[in-house]
Amino acid sequence: MDLETFRRDLGAWLDANTDDLTPPYEGAGSMDEHMAHYAHVKRALFDAGFGRYGWPESVGGLGGSPLLRAIVGEEINFRDLADPNAWTMIEVLAPTVIDFARPEISARFVPPFIRGDEMWCQGFSEPDAGSDLASLSCRATEADGGWKVNGQKIWTSFIEYSQRCVLLTRTGEPDSAHRGITAFLVDVDSPGITFSPIETMHGRTDFAEVHFDDVFVPADRLLGEENGGWQVAMDILPYERSTTFWHRGALLHRRCSDLITQVAASGDHSTASARALGQAFQSIVAFRSRSRDTQHQLAAGQQLGVETSVDKILITTAEQQLFEAARDLLPGVIEFDEGLTAAQWRTDYLYSKAASIYGGTAEIQRNIVARRLLDLGPEA
Repeated sequence: MDLETFRRDLGAWLDANTDDLTPPYEGAGSMDEHMAHYAHVKRALFDAGFGRYGWPESVGGLGGSPLLRAIVGEEINFRDLADPNAWTMIEVLAPTVIDFARPEISARFVPPFIRGDEMWCQGFSEPDAGSDLASLSCRATEADGGWKVNGQKIWTSFIEYSQRCVLLTRTGEPDSAHRGITAFLVDVDSPGITFSPIETMHGRTDFAEVHFDDVFVPADRLLGEENGGWQVAMDILPYERSTTFWHRGALLHRRCSDLITQVAASGDHSTASARALGQAFQSIVAFRSRSRDTQHQLAAGQQLGVETSVDKILITTAEQQLFEAARDLLPGVIEFDEGLTAAQWRTDYLYSKAASIYGGTAEIQRNIVARRLLDLGPEA
């Protein structure tokens, strides 16, 4: 389908259904409200057909370029119609399961996910294995008809609302690093899985600490090959740093427009304010320019690799620069003001502090660029 025609038709449909798709709660809303409305928006898009484009027919899609999915998420974020963080999970996990799961597993589980009937989560990070993912220790051992999993994960997003978890485990020797990792698609309601929510400094409980105690995983839930989980993890990165970043860039663009409007309404027309706004806008445009190229490379079937670390650096810079500008140009609003507008700026500002940590820390991304893209050597 022609991209511009698709965007025009989608926009017209969103305009016609604004009342139904606008969140029914005021302000930040609760996690329960966010997740319920996210599911409603996903189902409405699916039923209208727009949520099926860009997905293979084998999982209930209508085919077409993945750029169609990028447009859908972009328009949803421009219009602030659904939780942007929940939206990222489908773009990170569904393509990976399609690539690595048995066809009958993908055909069974992916359609409810893209339709909004299910939520999935990602079990990667551990207390001693965050950015150094190759050191993870959550272990899977062979059992009759499948595997038994024991261990711990942390910073697992949305598990409270999830039915499935894409899980990385250690199946090789303890020192096997990336060579001894295996990935599974695990049912969250399996006996032996317990979790405790982690409240973040911006007041939400997106994350949880998860424990696996003799959790049985059927053999057909293997993703890829035994001890081939590192490839699954590397396959996730292009999706995380392409479509999901593009969607978040749309959110930043919208919030930048909000900031410009509010600063102008305050009567602040100083050169310093104009410079701060200009720099924030420039960082967002720089990221979106880079991210657009990444989108088209992925759509063309090109292999994305370590160069996506540049995308991560640029979006982190843009996000933190924007919300630092908001704090400076709206004096006292983030720190002291009440009301819905202040609460949203406060949430965004606090969440932005994690941007240089989640998805690969800023320091590690710069090391990757220095060593693997610029060939500056191991001491860079």
